[in-house]
Amino acid sequence: MKKTVLTITLNPSVDKSTSVQNIVPEKKLRCDRPKYEAGGGGINVSRALKRLDIPSDALFTSGGKTGSMLENLLKKEDLDILPVHLGSETRENFIVVDKTTNQQYRFGFPGEAFSKNEQDEILALIDQISPAPDFVVISGSLPGDVPADFIGLLINKYKAKGSKVIVDTSGDALKVALKEGVFLLKPNAGELAALVGKEELENADLDHAAQQIIMQGQANIVVVSLGAQGAVLYTATEKIQMVPPLVKIRSTVGAGDSMVAGMVSVLVNQGTTEEILRMGIACGSATTMAEGTALFQKKDVDRLYNEVRKQ
Repeated sequence: MKKTVLTITLNPSVDKSTSVQNIVPEKKLRCDRPKYEAGGGGINVSRALKRLDIPSDALFTSGGKTGSMLENLLKKEDLDILPVHLGSETRENFIVVDKTTNQQYRFGFPGEAFSKNEQDEILALIDQISPAPDFVVISGSLPGDVPADFIGLLINKYKAKGSKVIVDTSGDALKVALKEGVFLLKPNAGELAALVGKEELENADLDHAAQQIIMQGQANIVVVSLGAQGAVLYTATEKIQMVPPLVKIRSTVGAGDSMVAGMVSVLVNQGTTEEILRMGIACGSATTMAEGTALFQKKDVDRLYNEVRKQ
């Protein structure tokens, strides 16, 4: 039977992107027509999985006019959505490309905290999902003053149901995920350093930190993203490092989420660890080729997959 996937996004957004000729201060800037797309970690994972022909359910918070726009955008992409309606307004992000320099400016707004009652509503909805999904992807930031321990409640609920939990977050939420233990953790090098109390890690220290997490039972798989240098995948018995092919980078928005989606698509199809990393890097790289907040095109993933190389 096909494996099932649920994504959870606690701080989603509507991403508004545009471009302008020559960004300068103290001047009225004439922007191009804006483009609106659904955003937020888990939502982007579900959107990317859809492009890989992997179905998923997307659970996310939604409120106000922006929340309604977010839901409509996802319905247009034919995603299976599970919105949890809140009293607060869903946030927006704003992305501008300076056409003179091709530099991208990304303005992220904070999400409003949801109440204890609304947290309970999210947990209640989770209990109603039956059967439990095989894979649960918790991705993105937490809004406002929502405590990082809320991530721990989600992780423990799904681990008790037998789901394999995949986490891609940062800060205190990442530390809570590490403490509770997950199936797959995807920090970048800086986040991994913070987890072990360091400012930065050399290659050997990177290996030691990731392997220590696995030996302590805090993750089965650790994938450390190295940006343009690719990524490294660790298990109890393996270390696989791969680098992406050279591509023309237009935007990095959604690249990390696309990488997670690529890895999940292989997990769903029960592929090898090498295939997990290769597909993750191919999807992340393909998304950097897209403009604004757009995600990858499947044809680019198919081409790049065979160009990802071991290091």
